[in-house]
Amino acid sequence: MIKQFLGRLPKKPSKSGDKDPSGRSSPSVSHLPLGPRAGDRASNLSSQPPVISSSGLSYGSGMHVGNANSRVNMNGDSVTSAFVSLPSFKDVPNTEKQSLFIKKLNLCCTQFDFTDPTKHIKEKEIKRQNLVELVDYIGSASGKFSEASMQEITKMVSANLFRTLSTPPRENKVNGFDVDEEEPVMDPAWSHLQIVYELFLRFIQSPETDAKLAKRYIDHSFVLRLLDLFDSEDPREREYLKMILHRVYGKFMVHRPYIRKAINNIFYQLICETEKHNGIAELLEILGSIINGFALPLKEEHKLFLVRALIPLHKPKCIAMYHQQLSYCITQFVEKDCKLADTVIRGLLKYWPITNSSKEVMFLGELEEILEATQPAEFQKCMVPLFRQIARCLNSSHFQVVFV
Repeated sequence: MIKQFLGRLPKKPSKSGDKDPSGRSSPSVSHLPLGPRAGDRASNLSSQPPVISSSGLSYGSGMHVGNANSRVNMNGDSVTSAFVSLPSFKDVPNTEKQSLFIKKLNLCCTQFDFTDPTKHIKEKEIKRQNLVELVDYIGSASGKFSEASMQEITKMVSANLFRTLSTPPRENKVNGFDVDEEEPVMDPAWSHLQIVYELFLRFIQSPETDAKLAKRYIDHSFVLRLLDLFDSEDPREREYLKMILHRVYGKFMVHRPYIRKAINNIFYQLICETEKHNGIAELLEILGSIINGFALPLKEEHKLFLVRALIPLHKPKCIAMYHQQLSYCITQFVEKDCKLADTVIRGLLKYWPITNSSKEVMFLGELEEILEATQPAEFQKCMVPLFRQIARCLNSSHFQVVFV
């Protein structure tokens, strides 16, 4: 009777410390202690920069939040929260403009996937508007840029510009001279890239940019990565790169020998390895201006550049892409030092095409320009092999070669 009576009594409610089948304590979720470490973990979720992975935004602790589903590199909890619109420069007092400038630069470090135009439309527009404001701010700067500003500018420029270029297979692009007829590949991210290039161009041109400070961030590594971009398929990008590199060469005298050497290496790689590079014409255009400014008498280094790099550039099959600029550079050398005419003409004869008549026409046009700048004494040194080649051209079966 007593046992039956006790069995009908209500049982005591179980505590949160009830044990699981394995005998270990199993606290309920609502009663987890929030000590200092737990609080740190909670704050770290919003403070640590996330890493994009296939499963979503991954934080330093290994936790995942949502699904990024894009190439965006974020510094906030999500795309939307990270892209809260910042105020315009005209809406803040002068004392806060420097701080806002840094914030906008950090915001613009974020990259988007432009292969899908339907993704992050709002965020892309916010970034574009901030980039435009930054361009105006740099263009109207009335005081010297601080070192912190220079660091953030180069950081933002590097984050947006320095990327792996998408280049179609080269084997299909060096057949004869059809390279000019191919449609250039336009970068889908150009709406942002163009503004970043414009920003950096204005920064380099600005009288408020101190070259002695800026060279700490626009260093050899930065210049080398800038030169790598000259192989871009997009002609609009190469045009901006040409203007920027020319101004970097003019502003940073300490970088001049390194830039010339790096350009030489690109030429050597073209001649000996790749036989194709998209930016040779633009690089030669820059060099044409540089050669024009060489002091007389010419340094031995510059003469070696002519013999080892410029003259062998007549060898690649893709010469049609850059021959006009190459011819100008070589003629500049002959006009500055008439004694180089014999070296140049013999170099031209060495690479003279045998079966390619269209290339032969280009060589004859260049030879005519060189001869106009050649003195009689130098002409006599090379006239025998020169007239032998002209005789072969007169016997050519191609009418353009005969009548040039």
